[in-house]
Amino acid sequence: MVSVRNVSKTFTSRRKRVRALDKVSFHAEPGEIFGLLGPNGAGKTTALRIVATLLKPDEGEVAVNGFNTLKKPQQVRKRIGFLTSDMRLSGNLSARDLIFFFGDLNRVPRDMTVQRMKELSDYLEMEDFLERSVDKLSTGMKQKAAIAVSLIHDPEVIIFDEPTSGLDIITSKTVTDFLKDFRSKGKTVIISTHVMAVAEKLCDRVGIILEGKIAESDTLEGMLQRYSTNNLEDVFFNVAQKAGVLKNA
Repeated sequence: MVSVRNVSKTFTSRRKRVRALDKVSFHAEPGEIFGLLGPNGAGKTTALRIVATLLKPDEGEVAVNGFNTLKKPQQVRKRIGFLTSDMRLSGNLSARDLIFFFGDLNRVPRDMTVQRMKELSDYLEMEDFLERSVDKLSTGMKQKAAIAVSLIHDPEVIIFDEPTSGLDIITSKTVTDFLKDFRSKGKTVIISTHVMAVAEKLCDRVGIILEGKIAESDTLEGMLQRYSTNNLEDVFFNVAQKAGVLKNA
């Protein structure tokens, strides 16, 4: 389980201070996919990086399977797989060697890495390009390799920032099927997205984040019922209008 309680984060530059998150709270349970839905710049990536221990909150508390991210960051990192849209694989290492490298970083025994790589390679259809250098892989191949790198240690919690960004329709389906399979195995899955169709297809519960604040949070079904629609886009624009983000939704 992931618990985020009253988390705030401000970034300061020479020109201005930006409050990226303002008292954000949400939780994600094992066996479900929770989605942070919002436009670019709403605070989605900041929230996920705080959960993944890559950023420290200014205030508030985050716990992953009972471990506080500030007090027990190493315990948290053992239990999460984090894939961000900013993850750029490059270099002359083959996809296979790169996966071995990350397995070693996560202190996964080599025999277990071999077994996990076989499972991930079969599922993601990577066998044809495992020996190719990363620099020569297509965007979809790099995304599959990045997924394998993020999950080689078989984490309990999966955190994906914009999981289908830039992917073709076939690779996108592979990724969404993969996340559903992890949910069926009892994993906790958190994604961020600005694409309504992705949220509708994947998420059991959704938190709509606008200008650093959670404007609405509920099960997908509950949200659709509350706003008397079968379209998440209608819900989003209604919520954005109520929050004053859109004046003419």
